[in-house]
Amino acid sequence: LQVSPEQVILSHSPLRLFSQFHQRCMLVAGQGPVEENAQNLGFNHVVTIEALRKAYPLLDMVDQSRRPKELVIPDVLVWCGGVILFGEPVRWETSLQLIVDVLLSNGNPGAELKDIPYPHLPVLACNMDLLWMAEAKMPRFGHGTFLLCLENIYKKVTGRELKYEALIGKPSTVTYRYAEYLIKQQAEKQGWKSPIRRLYAVGDNPMSDIYGANLYNSYLNNTVESCESILVCTGVYRHNADVPSNRKECTMESVFHGHRDFCFDPSLLEASYIVQDVNEAVQLAFKKENWS
Repeated sequence: LQVSPEQVILSHSPLRLFSQFHQRCMLVAGQGPVEENAQNLGFNHVVTIEALRKAYPLLDMVDQSRRPKELVIPDVLVWCGGVILFGEPVRWETSLQLIVDVLLSNGNPGAELKDIPYPHLPVLACNMDLLWMAEAKMPRFGHGTFLLCLENIYKKVTGRELKYEALIGKPSTVTYRYAEYLIKQQAEKQGWKSPIRRLYAVGDNPMSDIYGANLYNSYLNNTVESCESILVCTGVYRHNADVPSNRKECTMESVFHGHRDFCFDPSLLEASYIVQDVNEAVQLAFKKENWS
C-alpha cells in the first residue's frame, strides 16, 4: 500500500492551523530536522536551540567542557517572537536554559534581566506524553516529562505559571478534530458517498491515546456519532501481557500521568475495547462496520 503524507498525522501536524504565528521568528526545540519540520508547517522564520547557543555562547554554562574560554560578543543578534516545542531535546539542560532565557527576556536573550514580562511570549507545545515504551522493561521519559521540567523551572524562577498558546498532540482535542478533518478529506478523494459516522482511535497509552479519544468523543458535534477508543497491550499499557479479563479495573489508574492543564477524569481512561495488538484493533473495527 502506498501511504501519502496527507494520510499521516504527527503530533505537530495541527500547527499548520496556527497561521497567526507563521510570520514570527520562532525558537524551535526538539531533535531531528526541527527547522525543516517548522518550515514545512508554514513557519517562515525559525531559530534552532543550537543556532541560538552559537549566537549567545555565554548562555550555555552547565557543561563546563562547552563553556567559552573567553568573552564572546555575538556577531548577530537574534530576537525570538515565540517558542515551538516539538519534542524532547538531546541536551535538556541547554534547551531548558535557553527557552527560559527567551521567555524572561521577551525574546532578547542577550539582554540583562529587568522586569519579567507576563504574559510571556507564545509557547506552542507538541506531544505531551509523560512516558513512552521502548525496548527497555520500564517506560522511558517522553516530551511530557521535559514540559514538566520547563513548567516547574519557570514557576520557581518567576512565581507564575507557564502558559501555553496551544497544547497539540494526544490527548488534545485539537489533534482529534484535525484528524477527523483529514479523514473526511481522504474519504472524499476515495469517492465515498456515505458520511463517516464512527471514528476509531487505537493506542497503547491510556493517559494520552485513550484519554484523548474519550475526551474528543464527549465534545463531538452532529457530523460524527462517536469516537471509539481501542487500547492495545503492546506498549505503555501492560507491555507484552495478555488481554486482561477485567477491563474496568485495569484501565483505572490512581496516578495521573496527563498534562497539568488537563483535568483528571478517571472515566476517560476506560477504553471502549481492549485487544492484544493493532491487527486485532483493525479487525475489530472491520467487524463493527460489517467489513469483515
